[in-house]
Amino acid sequence: MLIFANRERNLSDFKKIETMLENPKRYTITAALPYTNGPIHIGHLAGVYVPADIYSRYLRLQGRDVAFICGSDEHGVAISMKAKKEGVSPQEIIDKYDAIIRQSFQDFGISFDNYSRTSAKIHHDTAQEFFKKLYDQGDFIEEVTEQLYDAKAEQFLADRFVTGTCPKCGNEEAYGDQCEKCGSTLNATDLINPKSTITGDIPVMKETKHWFLPLDRYQDFLTKWILEGHAKDWKTNVLGQVKSWLDDGLKPRAVTRDLDWGIDVPVDGAEGKKLYVWFDAPIGYISSTKEWAAREGKNWEDYWKKDDTKLVHFIGKDNIVFHCIIFPAMLKAEGTFIMPDNVPANEFLNLEGNKLSTSKNWAVWLPEYLKDFPEKQDVLRYALTANAPETKDNDFTWKDFQARNNNELAAVYGNFINRVIVLTNKYYDGIVPEPQEFHEIDEQTLAELRAYPAVISSSIERYRFREALGEVMNVARLGNKYLADEEPWKMVKTDPERVKTQMYVALQIATALSVLCEPFLPFTATKLRKILNLETPISWNSVSEEDALLKSGHQIGQAEILFAQIEDSEIEKQVQKLEDSKAANIAAAKTIEPEKDAITFEDFSKMDLRVGTILEATKMPKANKLLVMKIDTGIDVRTIVSGIAESFTPEEVVGKRVTVLVNLAPRTLRGVESQGMVLMTTDAAGNLAFVNPEGENISNGATIN
Repeated sequence: MLIFANRERNLSDFKKIETMLENPKRYTITAALPYTNGPIHIGHLAGVYVPADIYSRYLRLQGRDVAFICGSDEHGVAISMKAKKEGVSPQEIIDKYDAIIRQSFQDFGISFDNYSRTSAKIHHDTAQEFFKKLYDQGDFIEEVTEQLYDAKAEQFLADRFVTGTCPKCGNEEAYGDQCEKCGSTLNATDLINPKSTITGDIPVMKETKHWFLPLDRYQDFLTKWILEGHAKDWKTNVLGQVKSWLDDGLKPRAVTRDLDWGIDVPVDGAEGKKLYVWFDAPIGYISSTKEWAAREGKNWEDYWKKDDTKLVHFIGKDNIVFHCIIFPAMLKAEGTFIMPDNVPANEFLNLEGNKLSTSKNWAVWLPEYLKDFPEKQDVLRYALTANAPETKDNDFTWKDFQARNNNELAAVYGNFINRVIVLTNKYYDGIVPEPQEFHEIDEQTLAELRAYPAVISSSIERYRFREALGEVMNVARLGNKYLADEEPWKMVKTDPERVKTQMYVALQIATALSVLCEPFLPFTATKLRKILNLETPISWNSVSEEDALLKSGHQIGQAEILFAQIEDSEIEKQVQKLEDSKAANIAAAKTIEPEKDAITFEDFSKMDLRVGTILEATKMPKANKLLVMKIDTGIDVRTIVSGIAESFTPEEVVGKRVTVLVNLAPRTLRGVESQGMVLMTTDAAGNLAFVNPEGENISNGATIN
């Protein structure tokens, strides 16, 4: 059940709204705005853009009023970081990658109705107006708080300008806004052992003024709207993450930042402040809709403020909190917008058994794929959908990609179409024959065909695109089985009149495939329509009707190969690319780090380094990287938590002589106080190794000078 902002509604009102959303008049479909700090890779496609495109194309085939909205997210801290790294301005970065991303989406067939960018004036105006309305309504809390500050860079460290240890899972490479390992959303001040990504220095705390959205005010609203209103129709992974946040209790979240890149905060006393990217970015859906509506002569408010509009956000699981907690709270506070009907977030896609990593170039980049496989957009769309991470993380491998093409698309779908078209041209010069008497198998096959649109629709409308694609392939299998059972190539010698009916039925299946595959394989659908010589598009619902999809006397074209075989050599080339990336990363790990800034003897003498022996070791529960060790330092036996569990088992470390920094200030990791640090290094292959004190006569507690 939907709950709308600042409007009192009785039960009958809600029933009315629910009825409208069962048959919505229009759809607003949003896809997560990609950061313009790099190109698109297969993880983005599988998680967001392919499922969103399938859904939008399907709705259009049904004649629905659809606004499929996206755009470049150009104000994230990642943009500034990329600009600093490359020694150029943020504007140069966003212009470069916006162009690359747009072209990739176009070449890959993602059918956005509008693709905007958050650097556009219409977006700046929209975001500032939104903030100003909430500000004027008193919806923000203004507070002076202490934030992390890099004294050397003379800059506050927002979000990705700071890294450190995640307080929830112990990942030592968490960012100031999010831990990419456990998916937790963080504040920079939550990090343990924070470090500036600008200078590498340890930041200090410094006072600054910011505006906070008091999420706690919307705790009851969000609980009722999501956990009561959508418990049955939202994905369990989405509900689980939202419930975790709600169970912890929502807290005010800053919606402004101290940055030199972004949208100015439009109130007095906010000089030098910018809107937090996760406040500004989702408003990009609204500004992009405004841009589209102005161009198409439509009213944008119909797509964001009318009760009979269905709003759906397609995102990856790392964006769940922002789209299910923060953005809905913003919309509720503003007071005139509808709430999203669903947020069908996918899990992550891995690559060849390892997590996708842009920094390590462990990815399949879309521009490179399109260059290497210029006419195989649909093969990648198929592979990503057939193996979509809808309920759990899944793995993309090049061998599976090849098998999907050769053993499924070519051997099943392509084989059926080729046989139908070749035989029709051979027997009837490409003219659809007049069917004769229908046998039971003909009637049965056509009845089964007419049932498929409803079956596929059911899966799509429940956001089960992998399941829906499987049913589309079952239509091709239906055609192959029909031909294999009927054997028209044999029957033509004994009963040519019977063959007319057989080929007529097979051509109806081929024509249905040109419609039903379009959301998933748009390039294939276009090619098949051309082969079938279909000038007028056929609607989705026509496939369920008894009228012929392809009438007798219609002239079709010649056969073309829909899916060419992918050779082993092509796959080996792609696998080698990844091996080269792996080798480059190992080589980089071997590189000797440059000398750090000079310190004084007094600085060094403050460190108390002692010889110790590990007495006990256990893995930290629910933390893959952390070992909890009891170490005899000669002074005492103390607990030290170290992020080495992925390199060493507890059994391997017990009894080891180690070097311990004993006067490091204690830190609490997942409820365990760590009372020092074990010194580690990396070997030539990039593997962790202990800094072992040498000498049999050295006792625990001996100082290292």
